[in-house]
Amino acid sequence: MELPDRLQQYVDAISASGLTLYDPIEIGDPDLWIPSAELEQILDLSLAGYSVAGLPLRTRSKVVNQEICKALGYPVPKSFTKTNPRFPGQDFDKYTQKANNLQIWNEEISPTRRYAVIRIGPDDVISKVKVVSGDVLAFLDTTGTLTQKYQARLNPGADAAELVSEQDTENVTALLHTNAQADLSESSPVALPSDETFLPVAEVHRRLLGLLGSTFPDPGSDQERNRGGDLHRLACLALGYPGYADNGQFPDIRNQLTEVKLQTSPTIDLGLVTPDSTSPLDMPKIKGRQLRHCDVRYAMFHGSITDGVVHLERLYVTTGADFFGRFPQFGGKVLNKKIQIPLPSDFFHA
Repeated sequence: MELPDRLQQYVDAISASGLTLYDPIEIGDPDLWIPSAELEQILDLSLAGYSVAGLPLRTRSKVVNQEICKALGYPVPKSFTKTNPRFPGQDFDKYTQKANNLQIWNEEISPTRRYAVIRIGPDDVISKVKVVSGDVLAFLDTTGTLTQKYQARLNPGADAAELVSEQDTENVTALLHTNAQADLSESSPVALPSDETFLPVAEVHRRLLGLLGSTFPDPGSDQERNRGGDLHRLACLALGYPGYADNGQFPDIRNQLTEVKLQTSPTIDLGLVTPDSTSPLDMPKIKGRQLRHCDVRYAMFHGSITDGVVHLERLYVTTGADFFGRFPQFGGKVLNKKIQIPLPSDFFHA
């Protein structure tokens, strides 16, 4: 299928560069690094409908690798080197799945690596490609096979609303002009941050304050993703967006560099990346510099569940850089063995 021009530009740039799939590209390179959302679209549009019928498993893997190279503009090598990850140039691994049981052998999940999960239907035809980060996969694990590395404790303070970080990080203020009066009614929550629509962290806190006292139905104790999605939807509207949007990328509200979390217990699950990490975010550079995990703003709502209803009672807003100064970190385990993650039924459609 023909790619839209904005996606074809990445493919053309890689093809013209002469790089191979083994040549690393700096995260955020505006021409050669393909952000996760765009990587997913390119692979999905290029691979969907491709048949691997009749191919042995090892041959199937090689053929799919060849098609991925073609889709991204890389030359197809005569043989594929066993690297970790399999596609170092764009820092992603690929898994082909007929069943909703993702198996990762003899390695830990890397928090910032991308994982291209390719759905193969009963007819042996590729039907869908989903690209997620390792941190997202860690969140999906409900079996206990994988232990989340990082957790923190939520110690409630005296106030129902707390602005932990009165200012954004120096990196954010150097790259983005903030506007407390920004009108977001024609913006998208999943768009990249821009000077025209970027709110200071204190204004994010102020706009979200109106959600305290709000309620919404609890979808159930085993529906944490849906519960978080309901809060995410309310946060988008409270900030002033015309509607809710979620592309599954970190942070939730990319346009405001804001991650929204709902806490109904004192333990804060942080996945495989600490909020204060200086590792780069998977998004294009701004003014030649890269935004980092520690630049992200966290909007954490503490709530209770009574009679099937979630009540939002407290709000904390902090930058990742200041996170552990307010919420003490726990230790965690690292596992290095076969990891099996049952993918949710809506994984390829979320």
